[in-house]
Amino acid sequence: MFVIVEIQGQQFKAEAGKFLYVHYLGDDKKEGETVEFDRVLLVDADGAVKVGAPTVEGAKVVCEVKRPLVKGDKVIVFKKKRRKGYRRKNGHRQYFTQVVIKDVVA
Repeated sequence: MFVIVEIQGQQFKAEAGKFLYVHYLGDDKKEGETVEFDRVLLVDADGAVKVGAPTVEGAKVVCEVKRPLVKGDKVIVFKKKRRKGYRRKNGHRQYFTQVVIKDVVA
């Protein structure tokens, strides 16, 4: 059984026992804390597909926060204009929260 859940504007395929890296949930989330996401868009229960309009009623995903603050890979932003002597190099690392899916209620 898997579901498609929307978490902070992004859609994830969620199954029990899997890890997800979602956008940073904030300072108030601690390690071991339980988080519920109720914007379930699709439920697939062994071939029986239920699609929400826009969400499936009564469905939710229960997760546990494993690591509240994880830094993503560095993204290099390099700007250049040829023959003008203009070069700018900048880097950025996105913050994520690692959660493990405990239960999928459909």
